[in-house]
Amino acid sequence: MNENLDNYAGAYEENFKYSLDNRLILKWYPSRIVSKIHFGSLLELGLGHGYTIDQFMDSKKISYYRILEGSKEIIELFKRDNRALNVDIIQTYFEDYDTRDRFDNIVMGFVLEHVNDPATIIVQYSKYLKPGGSLFVAVPNAEALNRRFGYEAGVLKDLEQLSASDIQLGHKRYFTLKKLTKLIHDNGLKVKSVEGLFLKPITTDQIKTLNLTDKILMAMLKVGIHYPELCTGILMEAAVE
Repeated sequence: MNENLDNYAGAYEENFKYSLDNRLILKWYPSRIVSKIHFGSLLELGLGHGYTIDQFMDSKKISYYRILEGSKEIIELFKRDNRALNVDIIQTYFEDYDTRDRFDNIVMGFVLEHVNDPATIIVQYSKYLKPGGSLFVAVPNAEALNRRFGYEAGVLKDLEQLSASDIQLGHKRYFTLKKLTKLIHDNGLKVKSVEGLFLKPITTDQIKTLNLTDKILMAMLKVGIHYPELCTGILMEAAVE
């Protein structure tokens, strides 16, 4: 039975505990994808905060853009706060969607931690890639530096332990670089590139108390590119073997 995804819409409001992380990572990773995407069509799984749309559209690389989103409320929140855009938004559960269309780019930005069976989603959507197309996957990293510190300090009993905020977001799991790589390889894809998203040494609450400048926060994003095994998130580009 499919979940009611509207139950998680509150985590997309500005007062969510990790709204700082969301703003930083979710505005950063689309720019990293833009640097790699192919000219042509794009299928994106999940609307979320809608941060990706302007960057993908402004890149001038996308001729056709389709978004799949399971939550009616999240779609309505987005449409309430944003101008009309030339984007085809379809309300559907990812598992239920089917199409004869094929895409040059497919983006799964922080999607696989939500679904019941990540392997099924990878297999299903890799069929929708055009020859030579790329699948872009971003996931939260269980072995992020701040989580490693938390584990060694006894704050976390397990590196893959879900917090109350993870539950609020509808997360079902964390990934590691090793697990994500295995998921890609085991399901008929090859890894084209991998990078880290946000090298975060301390908790979000601790970061807020430091009043760090935007330059320092940006540096944490830039340096993180080279350390995917330590970053809050992992961004991987894959293609059909």
